[in-house]
Amino acid sequence: LPGTGKSYFSRRMAERFPLAIVETDAMRKVLFSTPTYAAPENARLFRGCHALIEDLLGRGIPVLFDATNLVEASRERLYNIAHKTNAKLILVRVEAPVAVVSQRLREREEGIIDEDNSTADWSVYQRMVPSVEPIRRNHFAVDTSRDIAPVIEKIAREINRWVKV
Repeated sequence: LPGTGKSYFSRRMAERFPLAIVETDAMRKVLFSTPTYAAPENARLFRGCHALIEDLLGRGIPVLFDATNLVEASRERLYNIAHKTNAKLILVRVEAPVAVVSQRLREREEGIIDEDNSTADWSVYQRMVPSVEPIRRNHFAVDTSRDIAPVIEKIAREINRWVKV
């Protein structure tokens, strides 16, 4: 969900591993001058992101997809891309307590938070909450209101099982 720390987590992973970050917030800004986060906008955005991810993985470039993937049906496309490109897939659910998210989104609106491409606010968060479906596959969970280093270390061990970094 917005404000949970997905981009913060992504940047910490990129400090550790050479990978391309495909960030929906950045791509949304490029594609839409005034984002609405409505279904047709999201569909176009995710088609573009999925095409880019498939291209990068097909060329052997590791990818971290920084996105709000609320429903299993939308995650299925990622599962299929990983299968088609023979890429290993690590799923991470990024979360934070509601009070922390509320504070972050307030700071985003006030321009206090740097390094943030998102324009999603509290109303977008509230609109999305009822749509959240559990991830049905094995995944890591990280609470960004706490130290994320232990989860990054677990993911690092998983990655190192597959490749030499």
